[in-house]
Amino acid sequence: MADELPFTLDQLLIVRAIAQQGSFRRAADSLFVSQPAVSLQIQNLERQLGVVLFDRGGRKVQLTDAGQILVQYSERILKLCRETTQALADLQDMRRGHLVLGASQTVGTYVMPSLIAQYHRSYPHISVQLMVQSTRRIARKLVEGQLDVAIVGGEIPFDLQKNLKVIALAEDEYVLVSSPGAAIESPSIADLLTLPFITLDPQSSTRQTIDRVLDRHGINPSELDVQLELSSVEAIKNAVQAGLGVAFLSVVAVGSELEQGRLRKHSVEGLQVRRTLWLAFNPERYQSQAATWFRQGLLARQDWLKTPPPHLQLI
Repeated sequence: MADELPFTLDQLLIVRAIAQQGSFRRAADSLFVSQPAVSLQIQNLERQLGVVLFDRGGRKVQLTDAGQILVQYSERILKLCRETTQALADLQDMRRGHLVLGASQTVGTYVMPSLIAQYHRSYPHISVQLMVQSTRRIARKLVEGQLDVAIVGGEIPFDLQKNLKVIALAEDEYVLVSSPGAAIESPSIADLLTLPFITLDPQSSTRQTIDRVLDRHGINPSELDVQLELSSVEAIKNAVQAGLGVAFLSVVAVGSELEQGRLRKHSVEGLQVRRTLWLAFNPERYQSQAATWFRQGLLARQDWLKTPPPHLQLI
């Protein structure tokens, strides 16, 4: 037949196993088959394709150029096979599902738990896994197909953004906070240079957002009196409550502390720090029913999102 393929899925699995294990014997062990069976399959495959896939001359089996090309396409083929299986499982049993979500640090800590809880009330049969990392890492995992949907607060790098569908979801505001007893009254933008600051490290997307806004308002971020650089928002909140300095923090992160009087909010005349929260997913990857429900629920503001996390302003 003209459309008959010169290889089988089993042969592709064997090629990938050899590439990963570096030997025919270890590949056979990982696949629970005999080494002669693996060798025979590779001999047949090389004859069918008319190429040599492996350099067998050294202590470790190496891919030839042809072998590298086949492995690259094998990964794509096998990934589609897995997605096909998932799509069929969705069709056969709409009462089950698994959703893998991603989020940047602040979103993952203060926004996602509420959203997941509301989603779970509507779809209790869906199991949910949440991965919280930097925006860049979350975007990379979306591109690689390791996540279904993500919500991030940082700017997604262009080299990753071009492979994703990115939609503006909500506006998050950052406010200047201090301990309740701090002697600060309605600071101006210029007054910021006189205050002791507690910040995240310079590489964090939150710090970069704040620095960009300050720079646009004539404040060189490097001239701020930064007393402490901490690795988490919770650590910053505790330090501010202890009276060690002030900080710009997301209203979502400090909502309860402001309401309970453990932190004090200060308006800076002429300064407003906001950033967009982005919904992102990979349109080239199969979207499970569970992922589709989550994404459409956010975008349509269905019942489970009618009460967003406190202080989060939907777009």
